Amino acid sequence: MSNPVVEDAEILEKFQDEKTRNLAFNMLLKKYQQKIYWHVRRMVIDHDDADDLVQDVFIKVWKNLPGFRSDAQLYTWMYRIATNECITFLNRKKLKNNVSFDDVSHELSETLADSTYFDGDKAQMKLQKALLTLPEKQKLVFNMKYYDDMKYEEMSEVLGTSVGALKSSFHLAVKKIEAFLLAED
Repeated sequence: MSNPVVEDAEILEKFQDEKTRNLAFNMLLKKYQQKIYWHVRRMVIDHDDADDLVQDVFIKVWKNLPGFRSDAQLYTWMYRIATNECITFLNRKKLKNNVSFDDVSHELSETLADSTYFDGDKAQMKLQKALLTLPEKQKLVFNMKYYDDMKYEEMSEVLGTSVGALKSSFHLAVKKIEAFLLAED
């Protein structure tokens, strides 16, 4: 088992067997936890919130993995769960604080500036602030394309949106980010 890249099929096979289920889940965590964490972190900004959400995501993965149909990719399926958890979290935050999306974005922007976990350079910080000005869907699409290098077809599976609409969202996001960055200088 010196091969560091474990195939999803092997993980799923081990998960089906009661005796190797925990091992399979540990393999799954090792393979995907980091990727899922950064996807979530870019959506919610705060490290502690991201940590909590990642735990929730993997609890849902554990509970729902027995019913997982192999017609989707494992990562795409987990990514969808993570995305939905983030959207639910951000919507709850808006409702709980009875604030608009802009107010939540402003609050996240403050969190970003104060974050000891975010040690990006000035350009990264500016990009993160620009991202916070985007509507949720555009931010998601931009993150998936720019950071996770996802294909539009994969994004379409995760978000249940047509490829054309995703390309349009990405294009609009890039234009808004450019405008924000130019205004900042």
